[in-house]
Amino acid sequence: MRNPAKVPEQRLFLVWDPCFVILSTVYAVTRRLLSLPALLLRRDVAKDAELLVLRHENAVLRRQVPRVRYEPADRLWFAALSHLIPRRRWAQVFPITPATLLAWHRKLVAKKWDYSRRRRPGRPPTATAVKALILRMAADNPEWGHRRIHGELTRLGHRIAASTVWNILNQAGIDPAPRRTGPTWKQFLTAQAEHIVSVDFLHVDTINLTRIYALVLLEHRNRRAHLLGVTANPTGPWTTQAARKFLMDAMDTPNRKFLIRDRGSQFTDAGLRVLKSPPQAPKANAHCERFIGTLCRELLDQTLIINEQHLRRTLTGYLKHHNEHRPHRALSQLCPSQAETGPPRPIDLTEHRVHRTAVLGGLINEYQIAS
Repeated sequence: MRNPAKVPEQRLFLVWDPCFVILSTVYAVTRRLLSLPALLLRRDVAKDAELLVLRHENAVLRRQVPRVRYEPADRLWFAALSHLIPRRRWAQVFPITPATLLAWHRKLVAKKWDYSRRRRPGRPPTATAVKALILRMAADNPEWGHRRIHGELTRLGHRIAASTVWNILNQAGIDPAPRRTGPTWKQFLTAQAEHIVSVDFLHVDTINLTRIYALVLLEHRNRRAHLLGVTANPTGPWTTQAARKFLMDAMDTPNRKFLIRDRGSQFTDAGLRVLKSPPQAPKANAHCERFIGTLCRELLDQTLIINEQHLRRTLTGYLKHHNEHRPHRALSQLCPSQAETGPPRPIDLTEHRVHRTAVLGGLINEYQIAS
């Protein structure tokens, strides 16, 4: 069992190991130097006898110990005395071979001229932000090759070799060729959604069991919803007039080129190309159908409608909430108005108060940062 009292001493030795080596070296050299005058003053017979005793003792120790490990002080002393003894006598005098002594000397010379720790690295690695920008450019522009990306970085004022851009793309598993693949489904559908709107009817039964219809329109590019009209008799002329009135009031009419609807009234007179969905296929108009489903779950299924005016007022309030406050997963959890202006500036909620506002009679709550 180990003695607990010796543990601090061992730890102290480990901490001061370099200092211990220096002190032991100085002590050994000083001791050897002080013993030289006594050795020189002795008679030759006594010195020869002592040398014979030491040689025999050295031979006995060599037979018992397979390999002796020498401290730096021992190596320094042997190296100093080697200059006073002829080389042919080294094998009989020193407890080491000449090859070992020469190896020590080679190591000292190599250590003196070793500049590996002071050697500067070669080409500095590319910054992480630059790598991320290169990969983002490749993802945003599938048709760009490594030379096109290199040119874009050069135009921005950043100096980088084209081969470095090639290596970054290759290490990320991206083909550095000028033409990799076509656009992804998300990129393709997003580009098409810029010019698509969809319309559909929803119906509500009032408290006196009168069925009322509402025509809603959804813009695919930003998920903004619009109420085109409310009526109890949705005829073809009424539907066309409601759509034409909205398109005439809109400021960005040229951006809307395609209209998705079910197989009902015609909208070609409104200046749009109508894409009719197949019969009994609501998934062909999935965006508008999903919006109507959300509207019913959050509002109409929990509200009793009295008449057309009540339905129009209720839907107008909900669409205001939908367009200005309700987040959408398709818009990266932004509301339609934020999709046009950009996400808000990041803040720390622990430093602000959040204010709640109840709308539509308390059915829906909206939250804002208190001023």
